[in-house]
Amino acid sequence: MKLLKTTLRTAAAAAIVAGTAATAYAQDVTLKLHQFLPAQANVPKLILDVWADKVEAESEGRIKIERYPSMQLGGKPPHLIGQLEDGIADIVWTVAGYTPGRFPQGEAFELPFMMTNAEATSRAYWEYAEANMLDKEYAPFKVIGLWVHGPGLIHSKKPIATPADLNGVKLRAPTRVTNKFFTELGATPIGMPVPAVPEGLSKGVIDATVIPWEVTGALKVPELVHNHTEFGDASLYTTTFIFAMNKDKYNALPDDLKAVIDANSGAEVSAWAGKTMAASDAPSRAKAVEMGNNIVALNEAQVAEWKAAAASQEVDWVAEMTKKGYDGKALLDQAKSLIASHTK
Repeated sequence: MKLLKTTLRTAAAAAIVAGTAATAYAQDVTLKLHQFLPAQANVPKLILDVWADKVEAESEGRIKIERYPSMQLGGKPPHLIGQLEDGIADIVWTVAGYTPGRFPQGEAFELPFMMTNAEATSRAYWEYAEANMLDKEYAPFKVIGLWVHGPGLIHSKKPIATPADLNGVKLRAPTRVTNKFFTELGATPIGMPVPAVPEGLSKGVIDATVIPWEVTGALKVPELVHNHTEFGDASLYTTTFIFAMNKDKYNALPDDLKAVIDANSGAEVSAWAGKTMAASDAPSRAKAVEMGNNIVALNEAQVAEWKAAAASQEVDWVAEMTKKGYDGKALLDQAKSLIASHTK
């Protein structure tokens, strides 16, 4: 009888241990996703959360993704790439241009009037990175997706219709390429991450900003400025984004969980993210129209004037890249060819 009780106790203990092990196995890894926008903004809500939920579901709960919006893990948006490398965050979404000079080849997609639409250009950006960057600039990370936003435009306190209207305007632009462009048009670029735009506008630090319609609602830009300059079917500029995972964290995953991350990375994710981001332009624009804001819709001749003013940017970029040891012309031609091949 004593032996039987001992055996039962041993079996019960084993069952508890087994149950505990099963619980631990059910959630093998927790990943911290860090980014700079509020949780309710379009990119976190419609892209990052959707992606994270899908990964959790396809891993059957073995991957848990904790979401940290608005730089809740500390630091400022330009620190995100460093936080990824240091392991402070396991996954980040960031603007490539927040670390100027770090990802030079990708700047081809940020040149004025390069983009056709966000889905096609994002797919082209991924393929371009596969050919030129995944084993170079992006080699320190496990890249999940690379995309661009919809058409960039100007939001300003005073109406802007011609390049000359930018003379003396204090303007926030997102990247080294766009800052150079607007400087040469006579503006005074003020560097700041996009979350700082509302304060910059309200305090008069900047008179204008260039961002897509998509993010204007979250930043309350139509309440702070009342003029929005659109470029017809053309895109004044776009911004390149990086969505990536710490490489050591990725390499430490078991093969089946790596497969889940892999299945949710690449060209399709990039194209979907670009398309989804651009789809949020229209609702945000509609809100500005409802408020009675002034939409400065440039005609074809006016857009041509802006394109002529931007023409030197490609020449300059090719020369800069050539000085850095790249074949700048080949990179620019490749980017254009890829965008054209995916544009319907």
